Amino acid sequence: MTRRTEWPVTAIEHGAGPGSGSAAGYPAGSEGAYEPETGSGRGTRSGTGFGEGAGRRARSRSRSSGSPSSSRAEKGEPRDPVEQARNICLRLLTGTPRTRKQLADALRKREIPDEAAEEVLSRFEDVGLIDDAAFADAWVESRHHGRGLARRALVRELRTKGVDPAVIDEAVGQLDSEQEEATARELVARKLRSTRGLDRDKRLRRLAGMLARKGYGEGMALRVVRQALEGEGEDTEGLDEPF
Repeated sequence: MTRRTEWPVTAIEHGAGPGSGSAAGYPAGSEGAYEPETGSGRGTRSGTGFGEGAGRRARSRSRSSGSPSSSRAEKGEPRDPVEQARNICLRLLTGTPRTRKQLADALRKREIPDEAAEEVLSRFEDVGLIDDAAFADAWVESRHHGRGLARRALVRELRTKGVDPAVIDEAVGQLDSEQEEATARELVARKLRSTRGLDRDKRLRRLAGMLARKGYGEGMALRVVRQALEGEGEDTEGLDEPF
């Protein structure tokens, strides 16, 4: 097979794989592409020889010549590692953006050679199918507004996905302290009702602990919770101490 390392952008964007053959995955005229004839099943000395005895011999040859590589070929998987890497990445990117590191880890797990993986990943970056900066921006927007996560938690999550620290800093820079505190107040307001009936210290620990798990700093969490409790008439004397 001639190694193909450059793909048109349109082909990549539409997820086009390598050229397909027949419906069974074989090119026309190749061994295994035929459909056995139906009939009495008795072979003759002349003609095609697809009789019962010939069929047994053909099946025996097929079993004896089986190998991992031939099995992969029968399933339509390309033998070229670059093509394998390309197909794996396209499948993983379908409907779910991923970082370059996530894709690189997936290729390594599937034992794709490093050289082939690097070639495909770089090509996908060139055409915009991999964009860690866009991924980080979308992640911050979604996780902050959807889950109320603070910058500290967002940084931690993006690091686990292999995003470059400089890219992370730029993405979380979308959130300023005022916006972060406003989100913390919304979170506490939603949780406040469920803590009514508990003593003051227990309410404090529960509300402040919820904010801490979402990445909010101790000072901000304490301030937001204290002000929320004051709004309900709680005596907050002594709540300036760290929790």
